[in-house]
Parts: sequence; structure tokens; C-alpha cells
Amino acid sequence: MAKVKVTLVKSVIDRSKRQKATVKALGLGKINSSREHELTPQIKGMINKVNHLIAVEEL
Repeated sequence: MAKVKVTLVKSVIDRSKRQKATVKALGLGKINSSREHELTPQIKGMINKVNHLIAVEEL
């Protein structure tokens, strides 16, 4: 599996509960926080749901 680095670049204020929960499940809290994940189908789906709030780079 490929690894990806996910970084929160926009605030979750004024976003739906579902989007806030997805960002939290990705392990992101504050703006500019980053986490590395294996690119599984589940993680890929979560990234697609909040792609307007995060930046993704392949490692």
C-alpha cells in the first residue's frame, strides 16, 4: 500500500457534523496538523469527502 500525508489546511468551523467527524477520524485537529496513513479504500473515501479542507501528498 502507498502512504499519504494528510494536512488540514482549512478550518472546520461552519462545516457539517459529518465533515467534522471525518476530519477528526483522519487524526487532524488544528489547522496545519498532519498525519500519515496507508492509502486503503476507507482512507481514500474519507479523503474524497473532505478534499476541500485538506492537502494530500504521496510519500
